[in-house]
Amino acid sequence: MNETNQTTVKEFILLGLSGHPKLETILFVLILWMYLVILLGNGVLIIATIYDSHLHTPMYFFLGNLSFLDICYTTSSVPLILDSFLTPRKSISFSSCAMQMSLSFGTGATECILLSMMAFDRYVAICNPLRYPVIMSKTAYVSMAVCSWTSGAVDSIIQTSLAVQLPFCGANIIDHFVCEILAVLKLACGDITINVLTMMGSNLIFLVFPLISISISYVFILATILRIPSAEGKRKAFSTCSAHLTVVIVFYGTIFFMYAKPKSKDSFGVSREDITDKFISLFYGVVTPMLNPLIYSLRNKDVKTAVKNLLGQKYFLEEL
Repeated sequence: MNETNQTTVKEFILLGLSGHPKLETILFVLILWMYLVILLGNGVLIIATIYDSHLHTPMYFFLGNLSFLDICYTTSSVPLILDSFLTPRKSISFSSCAMQMSLSFGTGATECILLSMMAFDRYVAICNPLRYPVIMSKTAYVSMAVCSWTSGAVDSIIQTSLAVQLPFCGANIIDHFVCEILAVLKLACGDITINVLTMMGSNLIFLVFPLISISISYVFILATILRIPSAEGKRKAFSTCSAHLTVVIVFYGTIFFMYAKPKSKDSFGVSREDITDKFISLFYGVVTPMLNPLIYSLRNKDVKTAVKNLLGQKYFLEEL
């Protein structure tokens, strides 16, 4: 027994939905389809923001970054999930697990900061339109994007390096589709106090502070819109930020529902709850990135026009 406990874990077993083989088949087809939509939708948006001169503005620059983030985030986890549905032994090496955690952390943290930057952009555009070209100059918005990516990378390095330094000996079964950090920490043999504290700090910096910033921006935006005398002016002003607001609600709504919902105490409820948590995690990791390009393309005439011109189809998206 002691020899087993002292054996260093070299791989992890991902349970996923091992107890529901029929669900695995259905989810494989569904997630593969959604992943292809994510690659296509976000890829088209990125190309449109690069090649259409009408989209060379701060808002669409941030949108291109958001689309690239969604592709990176899903690519760090979806292939692993799809592979786990097909392989009987759902294992992942320690190094691959660390890499997947690192990419998920980095892209997730970057997206939180980027969404707050996009909210600030909308605040300046609506509340200070005359100063918008000065405040949101190319130097400014490129620096904001670089800051977002750098912050995410730093958080990823800190969290992942602390996690891989922990001793893992014995249990190596992760009750998840991917190497989710909390599930991995539960398997550690050593003290995880520092990991928990740094994660709390990370959540404060990359979840709470950006949400507060976004909320403040939209309070000022709403106040400015309500002071516009004409109904048409109000509608036009709100339409410039409605897509971003929808993305923020879906993004943060899923996160808070995932972590704030009450936990079940009975064994049957816990089992059912575990499956629910996994589906919510899938929604956050796959459905949200798929919705983002749809939300922006359906609610934004400039994007619809750019995509239509890019694809060279006269009547594409006109009926949407």
